[in-house]
Parts: sequence; C-alpha cells; structure tokens
Amino acid sequence: MKTGRILRREEIEQVWNIDRSEVIENIYHFESGTLVLRPDHHDVPGLPPGEAEKYTPILLDCFDRGGWFYGAFDQAKLIGIVVLESKWIGKHKDQLQLKSLHVSSAYRNRGLGTQLFELAKTTARERGAKRLYISATPSENTVNFYIRLGCAVAGEPDPDLFELEPEDIHLECDA
Repeated sequence: MKTGRILRREEIEQVWNIDRSEVIENIYHFESGTLVLRPDHHDVPGLPPGEAEKYTPILLDCFDRGGWFYGAFDQAKLIGIVVLESKWIGKHKDQLQLKSLHVSSAYRNRGLGTQLFELAKTTARERGAKRLYISATPSENTVNFYIRLGCAVAGEPDPDLFELEPEDIHLECDA
C-alpha cells in the first residue's frame, strides 16, 4: 500500500474517482447450492451512470452510523477503499458487512486489495464481529478473490442484503 488512512466524511465522494474499469469474461451464478461459472463477456468502462448519485447518500449514512472507511492513496490520489458497515447482521447479530472494496484498475494484482480486506477483517474483529459478510459482484475475478482469501458462500444469506442484490454472490468468512 502506498499510504493509507481513515477517510474523513468530506472525502467520501472521492471514491467515485477510483477507476473501476475491467473486462469481465465469466460470471458466477448460485444454483441449487452450487457456484456455477458461465461465460458472460462484457467491458465495464468504469462507473455506471447514476451510481455516484445513488450510492453517495448510502455511504454518507453508513459513515454517520459509525461505519469504518479506509482509503489507500498514491500521493493525494485515492486508489483504493474499503468500507465496513456498523450495523450488526446475521442470525446471531455477530456479523458486519464489508460494504465496499474497490481498487483502481492500474493498481490491481499487487496485493492492495488483499491488504485492504485483511485490514477490514481485523477492524471487524476489534469491533466484536465473529464473521464478515460480503455481497460480491458475481464476476469471476471478484468471487475468486474472496474465495482465495478464505471466504465461502454464505450458509444463510442475509435476507435484506439478498433482496437488495439477488444476483450477487453472498459470502462470509471468519473475522
């Protein structure tokens, strides 16, 4: 990681400057209790239209509730972010959601995503969480990233998060 630190509220909108472009070759589907990988080639040129307007208030609400926002920087440029929700979820209310994890395209495959993820796990554990919950974009790279880090398909997807993102792959891991 170049440098990293806790983000201030007024810096949250910088998350939309992270280059989220990628080429997706395959996506996962969850069918009959199994992950199934299917071809689905498309280019993601970056931020979908309207996403910043839709998600900025959600991130600000998360911050105001005590969510944890950590940024990775290359000099003054935000190149990665990880966000941990503060609301307890799960059957035993012992899980925290990894709300967001993004690394700019030019900085991927260098270990930065792993560092941010491990930092979020440590922070979740320090906050008393037993497990981390991830609602992951179903792209092959994203799901394989989390599986490599020890995550597994959630035994019982959080009903509210599943309703919000039914196409996502819902994962969890020990904090």
